[in-house]
Amino acid sequence: MPASSSWTAADLPDLSGRTIVVTGASSGLGAVTARELARAGAHVVLAVRDTAKGERVAAAFTGDWEVRELDLASLASVRAFADGWSGDLDILINNAGIMAVPQSKTVDGFEAQIGTNHLGHFALTNLLLGHITDRVVSVSSGAHRIGKLHLDDLNWEQRRYDRWRVYGQTKLANLLFTSELQRRLDEAGSSVRAVAAHPGYASTHLQSHTGSRINHLLFNTIGNRLLAQSEEMGALPTLYAATQDIPGNSFVGPDKFLEQRGHPKLVGRTKAAKNADDARRLWTLSEELTGVGAGTMPVAA
Repeated sequence: MPASSSWTAADLPDLSGRTIVVTGASSGLGAVTARELARAGAHVVLAVRDTAKGERVAAAFTGDWEVRELDLASLASVRAFADGWSGDLDILINNAGIMAVPQSKTVDGFEAQIGTNHLGHFALTNLLLGHITDRVVSVSSGAHRIGKLHLDDLNWEQRRYDRWRVYGQTKLANLLFTSELQRRLDEAGSSVRAVAAHPGYASTHLQSHTGSRINHLLFNTIGNRLLAQSEEMGALPTLYAATQDIPGNSFVGPDKFLEQRGHPKLVGRTKAAKNADDARRLWTLSEELTGVGAGTMPVAA
């Protein structure tokens, strides 16, 4: 395996015979991730809200793929996806997400960002857990550093809505979920790993949906054009986390410019993201909110 400082998608191993689900794979980092995994030989399932869009995107792929409907903002859709799964699933990549959008709610009444970025993936992972044979990869963000966990108001019903603080909380939740999932896998004696990744500052469609003209100007006119790295580079930490021999609860991000650009390496996280008690409490609350308990812990390698 080459040094992480020079690792690219060209270094992906042969993934023939492997089945990988990528959520949010119809655009942005998810589409690049799915494309590269399929190119390396995996059977890739694009789990997307808009299946027609997913089909159009995947039609340009080289390799084996299929498209299935999944709306993470709907627990009914999450359950339907999981109920339709049979057989082994080597890798689940929890990639889909929304960023700093105007205040709204999911069909289940959750604040949209926590509902999509955390609760939807929490439910999906636990419903599929008995099928997973290798690892779960959750895509977080450097924005977890501005996140604070408010378990008494996870859905921001008692405070003034702040789209960026809400987003930061969801990305912090991704890391706490990863650590608690790994703890539970270890406790069960499972060889399955839970890991996380973040893309740094990548030019994607996410920046177009904040609903703020100022944010649009800063990101799309200045940030994406002058500072951001490409989607291809932004997908590397996820691809690395999904395929390389790294420890459970690892966090992968870019290696340069304060983790904003570059090739993948193992990176650190905030003290809040290491709080084991918060991770357990978030897990319990997530079970209560979604009605989805811990899935059957896999024990196979």
